[in-house]
Amino acid sequence: MTFERDTKTDTVLCFGASGAVGRFLAPRLVSAGRGVVAVTRAAPPVDALPGVRWLRGDLAGGVAVPAGAAAVVSAGPLDHFAAWLDRTDLAGVRRVVALGSMSAASKRASTDPAERELAARLVASEARLVARCEALGIGWTILRPTLIYGAAIDRNLSRIAHIAFRTALFPWIPFARGLRQPVHADDVAAACVAALAAAAGGRFEIGGGERLTYSAMLWRMRASLGFRTLPVLLPVSVMKLATRILGRGTAMVQRFNVDLVADNTPAEAAFGYRPRPFRPTRDCWFDGKTEFIEPTPV
Repeated sequence: MTFERDTKTDTVLCFGASGAVGRFLAPRLVSAGRGVVAVTRAAPPVDALPGVRWLRGDLAGGVAVPAGAAAVVSAGPLDHFAAWLDRTDLAGVRRVVALGSMSAASKRASTDPAERELAARLVASEARLVARCEALGIGWTILRPTLIYGAAIDRNLSRIAHIAFRTALFPWIPFARGLRQPVHADDVAAACVAALAAAAGGRFEIGGGERLTYSAMLWRMRASLGFRTLPVLLPVSVMKLATRILGRGTAMVQRFNVDLVADNTPAEAAFGYRPRPFRPTRDCWFDGKTEFIEPTPV
């Protein structure tokens, strides 16, 4: 699908600007010469970036498109964003870029009803966004990232790092051979900015610049922490027993040996997407704002 190329320096309304991707997105938009109106539910950050105007509100509220804003980028929940699009006057908006998730595809056939519901909700939200934009002649792009890391606030890899910090223990799951393609939040932000100026719209998978097994991903992550941890072997039998006791997590264990990767080729062709390989550093997991007692460095 081809839309009018957006090469101007119009203002961009940005949702999710204080989240994992958003904290990289606003600076990249400013560097690209865009004016940015960033929506936040809380008070603006004390180190607010020059060139960014912060607007108090959220997707569930009555946030209107500011005068002069020709584009809207959402790094927030896709279902809430699609609902916001439906009830908002979008006069003057020419381009919409939104983050979805690879979960729309990877969890569609999950054994976990909650995960299937999530996948269905993502697919329905994508369809709702597309219908609204096409009815108004607005160019749209939906990005489906893989496992996001790098902002120290994600609920996946950063959570493992934070537990390791508190306990000095790190999970060793050698049976987990499914491929993963973790993508840095800054590369996702760069994709959002590039998609704004690209002529081609549509849905794009975006993963990191490297594929590696789940086990290797964790091991490389452990090496980046900057403090000693004791690896704790978690055999598949133990993991399955734990899921039966807890009554959840079975689908996650099943995915350990499933490849969850993206084909970056269409995004590369459409807007020059070139993500970094998985070479994490300590600041990917700890942003210096969390109250941690620093361990002795290795």
